[in-house]
Amino acid sequence: MSQTVNINAASRDRAGKGAARAIRREGRVPGVIYGDKKDPQLVSLDYRELMKHVQTGRFLSTLVDIDVDGSKVRAIARDVQFDPVRDFIIHVDFLRLGKDSKIAVEVPVHFTNEDVSKGIKRGGVLNVVRHAVEVLCPVDEIPEQFEIDLTGWDVGESIHASALNLPAGISFTITDRDFTIATIASPSGGIQEEDEAGEEEEAES
Repeated sequence: MSQTVNINAASRDRAGKGAARAIRREGRVPGVIYGDKKDPQLVSLDYRELMKHVQTGRFLSTLVDIDVDGSKVRAIARDVQFDPVRDFIIHVDFLRLGKDSKIAVEVPVHFTNEDVSKGIKRGGVLNVVRHAVEVLCPVDEIPEQFEIDLTGWDVGESIHASALNLPAGISFTITDRDFTIATIASPSGGIQEEDEAGEEEEAES
């Protein structure tokens, strides 16, 4: 399951662009914690500490325990806003999580055993349609990743959502179809024709 990270934050009194700019000049990032039928809470976070977590690439699917002036809040980041020109974090939104609640979250998909995949060994190419899939799961049971074993998959075959064995209590948010996650595609020209040509040459010799 996904790890929970701890982040320190300080409450802030004022909203607005002027107050946000003042916070950024101090090396901090303005943010807000909302949800769970409670009033939004304005906070600020240390820029370097926040960036360290954002750079993992998993921040939006990671549980966060936010220490706001000594009071712990369980949350998950829902939006990280960057300056479009200078590409630094200017704001972060957190969704407050209540006990026993469920959330929709994107979980990365990793592929294993590419070196023994039948199709890839024949020259096929792994075409990843979805690098992550969105699931609905309990807040304390967010999977860190899903793994798909490529052993036995051949050229021309598609790997669908049904190939994933989801843990109990976790379901896909897309329920109207067995969506495609990846395919084993044939490189230009197609492998089947090359194999048949090789067989004909062997027969002639």
